[in-house]
Amino acid sequence: MTEQQKIQNLKKHKAIATGLFFVMALVYFLMVYLSTQFSVSWIGYVEAFAEAAMVGALADWFAVTALFRYPLGLKIPHTNLIENSKNAIGDNLGQFVTGNFLTPATIRPYIEKLEVVKYVSDWLNKTSNQEMLQQELINFAKKVIKDLDDKDVVDFMTLKGEEILKQFNLQELASSSLEYILEKQKHDDILEAIIPKAKEYIAQSDIIIKDKINEKHPVISFFAGRKISKGVVEGVISLLDEIENDKEHPIRLNIEKLIQDNIENIKQSPDWKLKLEALRDDFITQERLEEYASDLWLTLKQSLTDSFDNQQSVLQNYIQKNIDKLAYNLSHNQEMIFKINGWVRHFLYRMILRNVKEVESLISNTVDKWEGKQLSEKLELEVGKDLQFIRINGTLVGGLVGLIIYAVTQLIFH
Repeated sequence: MTEQQKIQNLKKHKAIATGLFFVMALVYFLMVYLSTQFSVSWIGYVEAFAEAAMVGALADWFAVTALFRYPLGLKIPHTNLIENSKNAIGDNLGQFVTGNFLTPATIRPYIEKLEVVKYVSDWLNKTSNQEMLQQELINFAKKVIKDLDDKDVVDFMTLKGEEILKQFNLQELASSSLEYILEKQKHDDILEAIIPKAKEYIAQSDIIIKDKINEKHPVISFFAGRKISKGVVEGVISLLDEIENDKEHPIRLNIEKLIQDNIENIKQSPDWKLKLEALRDDFITQERLEEYASDLWLTLKQSLTDSFDNQQSVLQNYIQKNIDKLAYNLSHNQEMIFKINGWVRHFLYRMILRNVKEVESLISNTVDKWEGKQLSEKLELEVGKDLQFIRINGTLVGGLVGLIIYAVTQLIFH
């Protein structure tokens, strides 16, 4: 019911109660007049009823009115009770609510019956709600991405990237990498990838070798330069063939031993520590980090922006898949349902009991902030209609009591 409807209802019932009083007054004066004209016994009974009814109506009108305002504007003691007792009403109302409604005994039965997961599951299992949730998540992500300042993000990524890189133990990382290479025989893979390229390069270097011999030993080059350069090339290629085909070739074993010998040295040596840190600082500068971070962020931002508007994008499919999964689990995963309901119930129970005093203060402070007249009007609007029935009942009951008294008096003394 709207406030306007409540106002109309209150006015209507006030008019009924007041109208009944005037009817009784009219009947009373009519009976007084008739009693001077006729000597009929029933007139006295009706007059007694009407007289007592007026008294009852006036008494109850005074009682009801005294709750909300001064009767006829007269500041009679103990009237206009609500406005004059506003603060006490607020305190008592707060204590009443918390003392009777927010107690463990009253809260627990309702909390234990609470099935939050069922409500969420029923809502989430509707296709329209899933689509709405997905769209809201996309809109939220769009807003976050749009509101982010590119420079702030790049600066943050640069700072965090630099912090992470400086936290790395480069000696440990390098030695662990070498240990991994030996353990997985990756050094053989590296050699087998390098050797064919080396043979190809050396085969094409015949002229370069001949020119070097000519530069250092022109006489020898004049007589046998071509033959020597060809022999060198063929010898080196032959050696590389041997290394490539023989898994136990001494050079292979020497490379493995060299790596093994240097693992511990790299891990412990202060010189290696300085070398690796210098290499890191030379390669990963502030400018390079900013450039990498900027490229990464702009690429990521563009990719996300494109995904937001593409219904078939990986992001959209990922969100939809997880919403479907959540809806299924909330309907069928009994262990999850039990745990979530338990968490929610426990949380609500603790939060309500922990904030009982705050609820009491909220009610008390809210009422205290109202003007006395405003509180009186609010309460009258809520209960005033029912109080008008007190006036009506007072009129009728008062009339009946008056009639009984008159009848008993007539019976005894006449």
